[in-house]
Amino acid sequence: MKAPKNRRVFVIGRAARTALGATAEATWTRAAANQSGLRLLSRCDVGSTMVVGEIPGREDRRYAFDTPKERHNWNAAYVIETIAICQDALADAKLPMNDGAGPRTACLIGSAINGADSLRQAFVRYGNIGANGVSPFLLPNICANVPAGKAGAVLGFTGPIFSPQSACASGNHAIGLGARMVRDGEVDFAVVGGVEMPLIPEIVLGFANMNASFKLRSTDRAVADPGQASRPFSVDRRGFVLAEGAAAVVLAAEEVVAAHGLAPTAEVAGIGWTSDAHHFTRPHQPTIVRAIREALADAEIDAAAIGSVNAHGTSTPAGDAVEVGCLREIFGDRLPRVPITANKSQVGHSLGAAAAVEAVLALMALERQTVLPTLNYLPDPELAGADFVTASRPHPHELVLSNSFGFGGTNCCVIFRGI
Repeated sequence: MKAPKNRRVFVIGRAARTALGATAEATWTRAAANQSGLRLLSRCDVGSTMVVGEIPGREDRRYAFDTPKERHNWNAAYVIETIAICQDALADAKLPMNDGAGPRTACLIGSAINGADSLRQAFVRYGNIGANGVSPFLLPNICANVPAGKAGAVLGFTGPIFSPQSACASGNHAIGLGARMVRDGEVDFAVVGGVEMPLIPEIVLGFANMNASFKLRSTDRAVADPGQASRPFSVDRRGFVLAEGAAAVVLAAEEVVAAHGLAPTAEVAGIGWTSDAHHFTRPHQPTIVRAIREALADAEIDAAAIGSVNAHGTSTPAGDAVEVGCLREIFGDRLPRVPITANKSQVGHSLGAAAAVEAVLALMALERQTVLPTLNYLPDPELAGADFVTASRPHPHELVLSNSFGFGGTNCCVIFRGI
């Protein structure tokens, strides 16, 4: 194999669709105003009251490709959302997919649930109608790489496409793999991120029944305000809030940024990834610490250079405690001076899209020299000694560490450097 080029990798565009807004800017505006996008479930009926994160205006048809016929055939919502988020990210990058750029552009969009909504419809139609009720589009709808392939057909890129499948770390793995491909010279550009549309009864109830997601109790503070349901690192945290989400960033090699007149906003400085070999849902401190240290080593910096942490922060009792333990081990006595943001407190947990959503918000925080909040925080004595940002505030910083961990014991940590 040919030698890698070892190029620097820059971020030139980003897009997001979250419970706070249908664009990255709308999401940022509300996030910086310390607002929550969480609300009661309206997408489906699960027989009980659930708090979730739903993308506002998700059904609005703002794109030429998004026609009634396309929605009928492609009834897995993540397909349409993938095309939309890739289009938005490329538009933000001001990168046209012409004969020069198209063949040199990869697309890696991760997901955890994939087309479970399409599969569900097939089961229902098969039960009601029989064999002819199963759509011939079913298998493409549940094939994880097809949304990126559809995006390429609409937008015009023909580089490698695939879907990193690593549960809640999928978005960071997409960023890491895309950055490596750009760095090594396999491609010049990469559209990377994650999309998840998990709000169907079986998925909502599956997480609830495994005691992973938040359940509303009559005495809970979220009864009066659903926005208080997700509370990472708080003493009364009781599980994550399931959410829809989509996000993508556009990566570019240093040498092509100037050649195409593009405007970089940040650099992918370091990637660290490990697996736990421990438990399928419980995080494991030694291997997470190793992932963070690998990211620091890849960036050729030490922990003292990190200016803020975008935490995985799911709001589960065990998960949050392990993450704080990892940060204590990494930062030591400096931990109280490192602001910690947990975006899931505002947008919920969008599984395979979560890390990508958090990457976009971390990048915007770097651009604007701000740290976003960890909403709903009530001090937990066992997690004392960390700076959980309770309200958005200005914060000069050059480097941010963004953590993501997933079911199956998969960990991926990314360090971004501001420009």
